[in-house]
Amino acid sequence: MSGRRPAALAAALVAHLRGALDAPALELAEPPSPLSGGFDTEIVTLRLRGGPPAFARPLVLRVLRPHHAPAMVLREQTVQNTVADQGYPAPRVLLASADPAPLGAPFLLMERVPGVPLLAAGWLGLDRVLVDLQLRLHALDAAPLRRALGAEATFDGYLDSLARRIDRAGLAGLAPLLAWLRERRPADDTLAVCHGDLHPQNVLVEHGAATGVLDWPNALLADPVFDVASTLGILRFVPVDLVSTSRPLRWLARVGQPLLAARYLAGYRRRRAIPVERLGYYQVAAGLRQLVRAGESRRRSDGAPPRGLDASPFAARLLAHARRVTGLDAALPRLA
Repeated sequence: MSGRRPAALAAALVAHLRGALDAPALELAEPPSPLSGGFDTEIVTLRLRGGPPAFARPLVLRVLRPHHAPAMVLREQTVQNTVADQGYPAPRVLLASADPAPLGAPFLLMERVPGVPLLAAGWLGLDRVLVDLQLRLHALDAAPLRRALGAEATFDGYLDSLARRIDRAGLAGLAPLLAWLRERRPADDTLAVCHGDLHPQNVLVEHGAATGVLDWPNALLADPVFDVASTLGILRFVPVDLVSTSRPLRWLARVGQPLLAARYLAGYRRRRAIPVERLGYYQVAAGLRQLVRAGESRRRSDGAPPRGLDASPFAARLLAHARRVTGLDAALPRLA
């Protein structure tokens, strides 16, 4: 994390864009503001003037936190613009840079879509919105993204990436789950564009309609059941204290969370069949990414304690579920 104030990030961005866009008169049209959310990025909203027309709109600047690979922003740009080209409501990325020099870390500059997070709009119909968005995504032509990203964006590439992260962070306690996934790997009968992290906080709505789907670093080409399993795991296992700080809303979430997960899964299954054995397999596969992330957080060398999902009962719930499906006793490093 760069740790700089929004004004400093925005000023650095303006200085960079004046040269990159050959727009010496470019400037901020209003003071920038921080935007909450984003475990992987520092987010600032802003508006510019004096530059190309495409940049004269509400914008979002996402600055990558330093523990992520710089190329991640280029991958997100490719994914978001590829699905947006097919009419899917992903914010279009205007500029992405893997070079940390201009802002102190790689960044993306994208259009800001209107709306509020789906959860803030209320629980009624939430499951239907998620199902509709996922089915729309899974119906897109996967070929353009396959051509753009190649093997990196496949499920096998996903497993290979987890293997490298497990080895690099010394997470031997998670290696049995990876081996189990490789041994039982089902054939990919249908490949679809999968978001990989679709949940209510990554969906914006306005006047009852979805306006944007955010946060695409985990997108890949895989069996659509993988995407369903990822969303289902979040709906089932994310602790309610991370959903809201309001006591009444936490109570509502605690009561409604199992029902929401069940309604979401039933709604998807009414429109597309999901084999039971594949759902269990892909729930372990999706959960392993979260567990690797939690393990990496606990191995951090800067002394900062894990936060959010990395330090919550979420990881314990994922381990327990993986044990029920696989019979394996996987483990994470102990918290200091």
